[in-house]
Amino acid sequence: MTITKRLFGLCATLVLTQCQSAIAVDEAAQALVTRFWTASAQDSAAAAQQLQDAAPDALTLHAWLKAGPQWQQEAPTGELHRSRTDAEGTQFPYVLLVPEDYNPRRAWPVEFNLHGGISRPKPEAGESFWRNGYDQLREPDRIVVVPAAWDEAFWWFDNQADNIPAILHELKQTYHVDDNRVTLSGVSDGGTGSYFFAFLQPTEWAAFLPYIGNLAVLRNPAGRVSYPLSFDNLAGKPLYIVNGENDPLYPAARIQPYIDLMARANVEHIFRIIPQGGHNTRWLPEERPAIEAFKAAHVRDPLPERVQWATDRTDRYNRNHWLRVDGLREQGQPGRVMVERTGNTFTVTAFGVSDFTLLLSPEEVDFAQPVQVLVNGTGVLAHKVEPSEQRLLQWAARDRDRSMLFAAELPIHVPD
Repeated sequence: MTITKRLFGLCATLVLTQCQSAIAVDEAAQALVTRFWTASAQDSAAAAQQLQDAAPDALTLHAWLKAGPQWQQEAPTGELHRSRTDAEGTQFPYVLLVPEDYNPRRAWPVEFNLHGGISRPKPEAGESFWRNGYDQLREPDRIVVVPAAWDEAFWWFDNQADNIPAILHELKQTYHVDDNRVTLSGVSDGGTGSYFFAFLQPTEWAAFLPYIGNLAVLRNPAGRVSYPLSFDNLAGKPLYIVNGENDPLYPAARIQPYIDLMARANVEHIFRIIPQGGHNTRWLPEERPAIEAFKAAHVRDPLPERVQWATDRTDRYNRNHWLRVDGLREQGQPGRVMVERTGNTFTVTAFGVSDFTLLLSPEEVDFAQPVQVLVNGTGVLAHKVEPSEQRLLQWAARDRDRSMLFAAELPIHVPD
């Protein structure tokens, strides 16, 4: 019998944080954990099944997954040109800038930088689409990712909404990434793309830094797609916004009304207006110390006590951390859910939503005790919930995030 199996009975009577420190990952389990976290999408299901078969229970499996893989000591460094292929066969080029002194013994921050000028043909293989102004982004203390966008893959198209997280997942197969220090910056069209992820797909990110962008583009059908933007969706996701006073495309005065809406919604943000500034990043060297201080001060909380989400669809753009909207009272009409978690009790206010799902983490919920859910003042659930190895692995494979592991789903129907 392994150490983990002998400790199973003990774990049943201890809270998870106490138990995790007692669980040792033996050599065989460590090999399975490493295979799972470093598996490609094609190998993920088989790796998950082997890990599920080996784990004695869900809480032990959670501890194994949390501990993470044994990272390879010799990972590629420097300027790396790569490409990801999606399910339709489209190739998405990207560049990695990995410090030469990368060491897997510590977790590394990651910064994605979205370039501007996307209304152009797809870059050819080897084309330096990323170099204009981006050489200065090399930093010794982080991994930098520069993806490519073009006229059929704007940053705010569905294909990029899938691509950007997928690149992050691929990165985590090889490199020891700090899950809670992943930021998204962008310049011009890339700044607008940063807004897109902040409003519609924020879960992976610690902070957003839109430079000389314009969120109004996301509501303009001329941009080939238009989204309803809820400023409440920015809660808990700080933004560092920079625009030039004399920018001929997106002058700061045109952005100011949206900044005012952020302030009214209590969104944490900094808005820097560059005096006499145009549509460029000449200000970046001078602004860099403040930007770096902002990034250092904003580490993601992967399991916040309060989450909320507003959406007009349920096929995508319907999730925020441990909350997912599954049904709307009227299709195409926006709904909103606000949830506060106190121990095992979830207090929910819902408008225009018929169904939603709560994702339960062993780090926040005591599975030995009943879980209670109140929706609009009505109790809809009050019983114990069984953690599931299968569910834990499904969400781990989906999110590739060791700090945000879910062992149960609670589907909730909103009372009429």
